Amino acid sequence: MPAQSQDDQQYPPLEEVPQHVGIIMDGNGRWARARNLPRSAGHRAGTENLRRVLRAAVEFGVQILTIYAFSTENWSRPEGEVHALLTILEGVIDRELQELHEEGVQLRHVGRIERLPEKLQQKIRQAIELTQNNEQLLLNVAFDYVGRSEIVDAIRRIIIDRIPPDQVNEDTVSRYLYTAGLPDPDLIIRTSGEMRISNFLIWQGAYAEYYITPAMWPDFDKDELYKALKAYKQRERRFGLVPR
Repeated sequence: MPAQSQDDQQYPPLEEVPQHVGIIMDGNGRWARARNLPRSAGHRAGTENLRRVLRAAVEFGVQILTIYAFSTENWSRPEGEVHALLTILEGVIDRELQELHEEGVQLRHVGRIERLPEKLQQKIRQAIELTQNNEQLLLNVAFDYVGRSEIVDAIRRIIIDRIPPDQVNEDTVSRYLYTAGLPDPDLIIRTSGEMRISNFLIWQGAYAEYYITPAMWPDFDKDELYKALKAYKQRERRFGLVPR
């Protein structure tokens, strides 16, 4: 009897699904090294895995997915690896954009865009414009992003807009973040087993639940996502209050 594929497998319904999930996609390099492959092969495998995770997220009822694709600190990696990452992103837009659009995925860029190659900037803007009215899943791609820089950028814009100091509060800052208008993440997942947040959504994730899995990102499949969502349901979110 043939083995049952993940697509055919039946998953018990989840009683509560986080509306907004963030993922720190870590472990591509170690995944490649374990297979005696170049790091670029790990990044390509991780990119191919994203489509599977997107489909699973939609199936399980996640509405917003924010993925950490490229940290600002990643610019300091070897030039060849950085070039490979930029090339992979451009290739994904070329190959996947139309299908993502047809499946109702809305794409947004989170982070700074001005340091990316001009051609890539244009493709990102075109992808955002094409998908802006889609409602099946909102996918934030954090590329050239770090949380501290996001907060600094927000403060700069608040100053430029001459907001009086006595009118600056948490809501004000949130309106000036890259994720303005979106709910904060309920759950942040980190693959590869590392126990740190790596400057990801440090304002928005203040009260998020965190889930760490040893699975490397290319191996983070539908089963792994289901486990993370199931674990979220078992948490009691107290937001600083005492247990009920």
